[in-house]
Amino acid sequence: MVIPWKEIEPTTLHNLIESFVLREGTDYGDKEKDLAQKVRDVFCQLQSGKAILVWSQLHESINIVLHY
Repeated sequence: MVIPWKEIEPTTLHNLIESFVLREGTDYGDKEKDLAQKVRDVFCQLQSGKAILVWSQLHESINIVLHY
């Protein structure tokens, strides 16, 4: 089920994004980004619709996925 990011309390949303960023093993190339920048990038992706929040009832978890 898709969860609209605007319906999530701002602190909770920040914590969800931070948790997502910390568990991702992403390579950013020659220039590494700090945690704050990674969180801002994901937030921008949610705002633009390039990413969405998805709740899995089966796994009782929420994830951020790319949305094309």
